[in-house]
Amino acid sequence: MTKRNIALAIVAIGVLAAVIYMLTSADDQEVYVEKIEKERERQFKFLRFNPESPLSADQKNELNALSFYPIDVAYRVRAKMIPAEDRKVMEIPMTDGTVEKYIKHSYAEFELKGQPQRLLLLQAVSELDKRNFFLAFADETSGEDTYGGGRYLNLRQDGKNSILIDFNLAYNPYCAYNPDYACPLPPKENLMEIPIEAGEKDYIK
Repeated sequence: MTKRNIALAIVAIGVLAAVIYMLTSADDQEVYVEKIEKERERQFKFLRFNPESPLSADQKNELNALSFYPIDVAYRVRAKMIPAEDRKVMEIPMTDGTVEKYIKHSYAEFELKGQPQRLLLLQAVSELDKRNFFLAFADETSGEDTYGGGRYLNLRQDGKNSILIDFNLAYNPYCAYNPDYACPLPPKENLMEIPIEAGEKDYIK
């Protein structure tokens, strides 16, 4: 094989690899979007039909859909977990003035929209699976497009020292739908100074 043929072969392989990558990426993106859409549908069905839903009977009858930001993969980030030096049980204020106890476990450090972020990961005192975490946060959309009391994420550690945070899955606490419920407020560490235009928007009554 001549040098020219070798060069053409290398180019052809490169083009083929690029095409395969683009097709694979498109497939992955499609699977990802479908996953988020299924979770949003599950959330809607729970609120609309489940006896444990925080919605009243009248609210259920009137609920036709939930409001979400468009799915944006940019809000899916890999965060480094930094163990809290003062890991301890802490009291998190609730919307009704009471408190609920959580373990101050770790900090999730990542970059979003070109800005470094550091959020506190909490763990329920009664949590049996030590890879499960609770993240309550507020951001620049809180009280505008999203619920003023913040939003939640249920997270699971999937790396040795890292965790995947997908804000497209951010959801409203029960008290966003019904003030009779008491919900944990985001700790001061989780008051983000950027807008998180992902996940569930405020409930329209």
